[in-house]
Amino acid sequence: MISKKAKYAIKALKVLTEEYGKGPVLISYISAKENIPKKFLEAILLELRNHGILQSQKGKGGGYLLRIDPGRVNLAQVLRVIDGPIAPTPCVSFNFYVKCDDCADEETCALKPIMERVRDANLGVYENTSLLTFQSPESLETKEIPIGAGSAELAEASAKMSA
Repeated sequence: MISKKAKYAIKALKVLTEEYGKGPVLISYISAKENIPKKFLEAILLELRNHGILQSQKGKGGGYLLRIDPGRVNLAQVLRVIDGPIAPTPCVSFNFYVKCDDCADEETCALKPIMERVRDANLGVYENTSLLTFQSPESLETKEIPIGAGSAELAEASAKMSA
């Protein structure tokens, strides 16, 4: 489950995508449009700026704007900045791997292969969903993946979503 902070970050990025190329956007505008508490939004936007997704301009006519083309920013990037690991358990994380302290042997762990599939399914959606999706949400195709689907089926579903 994503945090409320991540949800607010995505909503703010939706507004900044809508305003892309038009110049800086005021925090108060984003806050009012998406019903996000202004102080909380300030911290979120600062974090996104510090990770190179946004840039800010001070003074009259200032505000925040996307530093990167919205087609090159995906939800996986945003979620990692705001929430950290996407993986459901630390032992299957690509970027934040940590051995589980309650697991004697990862090779024989019955839970690890399942968590890898959960990670892969989530990443398939997050990595193939750019901020441009907010301009045409009807372009987001969903495909039901059967329980027990193997890596090949997950990869095929992911490829169909990005095509």
